[in-house]
Amino acid sequence: MLSTLPVKALGLTLCLALLLATTLASIALGQTAMSFATVINALFNYDADQIEHIIVRANRLNRAVLAALVGSSLAIAGTLMQAMTRNGLASPSLLGINAGALFFVAMAFTFFSLTRLQDYIYIAFFGAAVAGLLVYSLGMTGAAARAPVSIVLAGAAITALFLAFTQGLLILNRESLEGILYWLGGSVAGKPLDSVIPFLPFYGIAIVGTALLVRQINLMMLDDDVARSLGQRVVLTRMALGVVIILLAGGAVALAGMIGFIGLIIPHLARGLFGRDHRWVLPSAAMLGASLLLGADTLSRFIVPPQEVPVGALTALVGTPVFIAIARKRSPTL
Repeated sequence: MLSTLPVKALGLTLCLALLLATTLASIALGQTAMSFATVINALFNYDADQIEHIIVRANRLNRAVLAALVGSSLAIAGTLMQAMTRNGLASPSLLGINAGALFFVAMAFTFFSLTRLQDYIYIAFFGAAVAGLLVYSLGMTGAAARAPVSIVLAGAAITALFLAFTQGLLILNRESLEGILYWLGGSVAGKPLDSVIPFLPFYGIAIVGTALLVRQINLMMLDDDVARSLGQRVVLTRMALGVVIILLAGGAVALAGMIGFIGLIIPHLARGLFGRDHRWVLPSAAMLGASLLLGADTLSRFIVPPQEVPVGALTALVGTPVFIAIARKRSPTL
């Protein structure tokens, strides 16, 4: 674990370097390989007559920006969920947040003629909020709150429920299958760069809110009674964190569909490197989450060329053994 301030600063610098490296790799590598010098020229000295420059500007830059945005959103949301619940198994994909957002997006796609991505983002926020409230009421209130595994079981139940509803929509309306498969598999491909613009204000609000709540987040890691004795307004803080989580996780689903396990893996990695102080954990988690999704998206282009494996399948492949390892611990409580 990185302990002293200079070492932690160096650690954040290395996380930033990893993010820059995976971003460049995401833009440079693919079925049409190109040098890093070509990538830099395409970004800063664009020539419309060069096919490599067109590929960079029209496709790969879009994917890299979207992957970084979604990866960081899921990682921050997972970090906040684990701090809020004091449960190392909490994440948007395991506690039903992503599944709820997906179901409402799929329902809107099936029954309404929506054309703006912003409309799907609002619907994803609503679905994430509904799922979050259901999981919280089942796993974090009453006698269930005393058992750390209760919220995980509640999340698994709500996830299964909403995924079953989504599959039911596919059976009822098979014409929508192809469109909904994009969200089911998880992908950052095929979207123009301006598709992320409707989400950016919500992302900015979530980041600012997270920065303002860092002290409260650290206190949330303590027992509720201890936190109250230190001046913490536990209920209000949980509500504020819930809003931030819904903005980040819901927006990520609306942009890229079901991409799991980033919100589970990255918080553990960030805490393993920087300890329990979220002034360091949160920025490192954001950069590591973005790097992980950028790397997974790059790798997805080479497994079965010329086809691409959905990036959500790769994150699940990495995340499943990590989840099993964490779950096998004697207690998931942080």
